[in-house]
Amino acid sequence: MKDQHFCIKNPIDSGSFADPEARFYEGKYVIYATKSLPYEEQMNQVCWTSTDLTNWTRHDDIIDMSGYPWAKACIWAPTIIEKGGKYYYIFASNDIPHKSEIGGLEIAVSDSPTGPFKAMLDHPLVGEFYNGAQPIDAHLFKDDDGTIYLYYGGWRHCNIARMNDDMTGFVPFEDGEIFREITPPDYVEGPCMFKKDGKYHFLWSSGSWTKGTYRVNAAVADSPFGPFEDHNTILCTGDCTFANGPGHNGYLYLPEQDLYLIVYHRHQNDKPGKHDRFMCIDVMEFDENGRIKPIVMTNHWEYDNGEITVHDPKN
Repeated sequence: MKDQHFCIKNPIDSGSFADPEARFYEGKYVIYATKSLPYEEQMNQVCWTSTDLTNWTRHDDIIDMSGYPWAKACIWAPTIIEKGGKYYYIFASNDIPHKSEIGGLEIAVSDSPTGPFKAMLDHPLVGEFYNGAQPIDAHLFKDDDGTIYLYYGGWRHCNIARMNDDMTGFVPFEDGEIFREITPPDYVEGPCMFKKDGKYHFLWSSGSWTKGTYRVNAAVADSPFGPFEDHNTILCTGDCTFANGPGHNGYLYLPEQDLYLIVYHRHQNDKPGKHDRFMCIDVMEFDENGRIKPIVMTNHWEYDNGEITVHDPKN
């Protein structure tokens, strides 16, 4: 196992951001996020890059929005996947059906993991409600056989779909379905999937994003389709004295250290505005049954050659 030292100071940026997706591309850790602003001001997105998990560089306005003339607000919740040397980027627009009849999940592409991401289609990738799921909060997951699945959904419904080879649409499942509902209990939004030791770990957010009830649940299954009935809450306000309402997460895996990190947003108790949400990273550990243990929110922690030290956890 390779030695490594890094120091995480939460939040990683003093600005207000939300809905992170996290990846490791081209030798860099990359976190993508929504600008946490009033809806009409949410007209682009950002990412951060780091080579050491300690020092982060922010890249602003990474989407070329000229390819989405119908997008007027609510550019939300990015996800990304690499395929064939290109980076495919999905985000939500317009909070349909509230602000526009046109919008939903949009797809873009770039030769670089930091963009600029340019439109692939002249219409939304998913522009309607299927199975009651609002087309927001996308998450792309690549299985071991190379199949790329799209998880998405708000309004307490979650769908899965299988991307086609050129990432412009979907391949029907064997029964002819394109969008299959897989909604787990207590689901609100923010799906996230990863695979560990042959098991599929599905995470999602519950509660209200504006309040301390926001939280992350998790379940384990033998299939990317679930079922995800047997779940537990892994990240919540709990007895934390400095932050509340953690949720809408991504993750990072450090293979040489066999270390999983959860990337999420939270509210800080000293900044009560609903759009005051901040990017944070904490450790994700597993119990003897392979389930994710409850996660402790921190302000400052350090990893040094396998040892994790939490500093000022109550400040």
